[in-house]
Amino acid sequence: MPLQTFYHSSFGGFDFLGLRKSPAGAVEIVYDDGVKRRMVWRVQSKVRDSLIDEALRRAVDQPRVLSAMYSELKRRSIAIEAVV
Repeated sequence: MPLQTFYHSSFGGFDFLGLRKSPAGAVEIVYDDGVKRRMVWRVQSKVRDSLIDEALRRAVDQPRVLSAMYSELKRRSIAIEAVV
């Protein structure tokens, strides 16, 4: 998997989803709304990179990116945990 992959909303908003590897080698999903909220989750499931990629691409093009992301990940049985 590439070290970093980014997805920006096509609705002209500032919503952003990113996929990265942590220094420890774990795959992480990053969400930023462009104003005040930045959230990070660690992917717990062992899944193909293409499944995560597809889920994030679909989610970022929805009006409510976060709820769409949760839905797309759940649909593909991809477990995540919040990173504080």
